[in-house]
Amino acid sequence: MSIANSITLIRIVMGPLFLFVYREYEMLHLSLVALPYILLFLLAIAELSDLCDGYVARKYGSVTDFGKVLDPMADSIYRISVFLTFTLPPVNLPMILVFIFFYRDSVLSTLRTICALKGFALAARPSGKLKAVVQGVAGFFIILLLIPYSLGYLSESGLQSTSWTIVGLTGLYTLLSGVEYMYAHREYLT
Repeated sequence: MSIANSITLIRIVMGPLFLFVYREYEMLHLSLVALPYILLFLLAIAELSDLCDGYVARKYGSVTDFGKVLDPMADSIYRISVFLTFTLPPVNLPMILVFIFFYRDSVLSTLRTICALKGFALAARPSGKLKAVVQGVAGFFIILLLIPYSLGYLSESGLQSTSWTIVGLTGLYTLLSGVEYMYAHREYLT
């Protein structure tokens, strides 16, 4: 297990941890006011691990086929876990919005498998990298909205409608990036 792959595994662990802290903050003796700051910390660790793992792998010459498979899988698990978490109160995202992320990542995982079977490693595309940034920023903004909500300055309906808009726009870009991947690699689909 390389250092880069160990860093990637952080995201896989952060998904369920993020959900647990969000859902069980009272059991953990955290206040609603403290919750957004803890979630921001967890999100920051996960997003930093996404920035660092590839850099470390390239710098130390430890790029592996396992890492090439593990990295996008860890991204999917973590980011979908965050958005699934937000389907719970008080954010209450509609499940259909999260399904967009799941659907896109599942289709691209299948495309990666098809390409691998044909001897081609599906590399990350700029649209996919931007998709990761857009999703990370969306999660960040939803957590930031929890701060005025926790202090009583933002109503639950305001939190929900703003979150739904943010994730709806994020979902639209996520779909477009998936279509772009499919189009760019259409020759492998025949």
